[in-house]
This record gives sequence, C-alpha cells and structure tokens, in this order.
Amino acid sequence: MNTIITIGRQYGSGGRAVGQKIAEHYGIRFWDNELLDRVAKESGYAKEILETQDEKPANSFFNLGVDSYPFGYSIPGFVEMPLSQKIFLAQYEVIRDIAKEGPAVFVGRCTDLALEEFDNVINIFIHASDDFKWKRMQSHPQSYPVFESREQAMELCRKKDKQRQSYYNYYSDKKWGRADTYNMTFDTSILGINGTARVIISAIDAFEEVNSIRKQKGVYRLDQDK
Repeated sequence: MNTIITIGRQYGSGGRAVGQKIAEHYGIRFWDNELLDRVAKESGYAKEILETQDEKPANSFFNLGVDSYPFGYSIPGFVEMPLSQKIFLAQYEVIRDIAKEGPAVFVGRCTDLALEEFDNVINIFIHASDDFKWKRMQSHPQSYPVFESREQAMELCRKKDKQRQSYYNYYSDKKWGRADTYNMTFDTSILGINGTARVIISAIDAFEEVNSIRKQKGVYRLDQDK
C-alpha cells in the first residue's frame, strides 16, 4: 500500500467516517482534526489558535495557483501576512512532510492542493442528499449539534459548506465540490458509509495495481506502446 487519499466533503455527508474506514482497512494513518496537533507541535502555534482559523479563508488575496513559492517561512512578505495565511502555509508544509512518510488518509484542508505534485494520490469528494445528512445528524449526536428541526440542521450544513468552499476556492484555482476538481466523487446517500468505503477501497486497489504496472513499463498511460 503506497497510496495517499485526500477527502473533500460536504458537512453531514459522512466523509470523515468514510475516511476512517479506509484508513482502518489498510492500517494507515488518518488525519482530520488530528492534523492540528502535529501542526501545533511543528509550527509553534497554539492548537486553540489553529482551531479558530481551521478551514477559514483570510481577507486578502492569496492563491497557490498563482503564488507558487517554495513553501517555508522565507516567503517574501511572510511577516506581513494575515495569521490565517501563515497557518495555512504551516499546515501545507506539515501535510507534505506527512505524505513523504508514507500512505495516509487526509480529510479537508486543501490537502489535494498541497499534494498535487505527488503521483501516488487519489483525490475524492463526498457528498450526500439533505435527507441523508438530516438522518445522520440525528443518529450521531456525539458528532453533530442537536437540532429540533430539519430546516435548522440544513441551514448549518449550508453554512459549513459555504465556509469550506470559500476556504478552498480562496487558496486554489480549482473549485470546491466540482467533479473535475477531483479524481472521484461519491454520494453516500446511495451506498451508505460502509458501501461507499468498500467502493473506494476497490478503486484504491485498482489504482495501486495500475501504478505498479506503469512503473514497471515506464509509461504514464496503460494504452501507450512500449
């Protein structure tokens, strides 16, 4: 197993749960909120500060698709950057360091953007219907706020998704949630958490096999003559 999986997700779709099942299946590391602990340790920022800035865009323009610097604190103007951008860069470096250590599952935080130069990455997006989200939020009160009405719950989902979209689109020249931004997208409303995880695991196994053949043949596409 040598694949790194990144998961973007709509709030309430179960993207974190899917990622956990994939990580458990392969016995590899899982990074969601756990990532903040490592960023805090390596950057020196307090975890409480990281949490206040987690997946939230800054107010001034900054785009990795345009501003391609060698990431590190020697970036021109780093001292004058808003705190949120400094934290993003610290997180960006930690994500890349973790990826170099071996296979893992990452959830959110523009991980696909940080790892776009890696050739062993599959980028996935998880979404779901409102009915699925509402039922999941009701059945998992330990993971979601408790709401008396479906309307209130869906309002929170829309708010969270708008925040994630703004964060991703702020730092990227791609679009959050659009199919062509990712390698694969899945609707957990169709197969549920377990079924979605099984399908993704099958896709990862196929990806591993294809990558092995590519390396053996020295080709990028399997239909190339060699």
